[in-house]
Amino acid sequence: MAHPDDVDFGAAGAVAGWTDHGIEVVYLMVTDGDAGGFDDTITRTEMAALRRDEQRAAAKCVGVSDVRWLGLPDGRVEATLGLRRDIARVIRQVRPDRVLMPSPERNYERIYPSHPDHRAVGAAALDAVYPDARNPYAFPELLADEGLEAWTAREVWTTGGPTVNHYVDVTDRFDRKVNALRAHASQTAHMGDELPTMLRNWMSANATAAGLAEGRLAESFQVINTA
Repeated sequence: MAHPDDVDFGAAGAVAGWTDHGIEVVYLMVTDGDAGGFDDTITRTEMAALRRDEQRAAAKCVGVSDVRWLGLPDGRVEATLGLRRDIARVIRQVRPDRVLMPSPERNYERIYPSHPDHRAVGAAALDAVYPDARNPYAFPELLADEGLEAWTAREVWTTGGPTVNHYVDVTDRFDRKVNALRAHASQTAHMGDELPTMLRNWMSANATAAGLAEGRLAESFQVINTA
């Protein structure tokens, strides 16, 4: 994901379900979120450190203990070859079956998920899945210098994009999603009780689109077979 809190807004409920079923989940944050928050009294370096701590706390709420960082500057991410290599490196290290990422496509119906950093990370991550991580001749230094064998992830899940083809019922894990987002206090504390209300409204609409029963809550994704 591009920033701390992105995974929690988009997929914390699904992640909690995965870890509850014994699936190991690793987070990779491309930036530290140093351009976020509302506090003018702290430096951007201090904000970056705070947001790292917040993301680690949020991850624990949904059963994730391995959080990794690339440390790129918040708000200035581009889908470069270097970013593709860095993401492909982690894919080869972790060897995942599923890779969750922001959509590289702009969503004109809901503009907020389409932050430039999100789209850049989505584009680079999708290219890292295919073809970079699976091709031993792409970024050959990963194999020659680091011993990282090629790896094929079987599927990609994207969040926030204009196309949705999969919903996950997360009603029973809603409180954990809220707790994960409240852990990002520098970003969400000002929302107070509006946070769970906003989430319920949004996730109820997802559940309706998915044909779930009234009162259920869902997260939405585009799932792409990449095997």
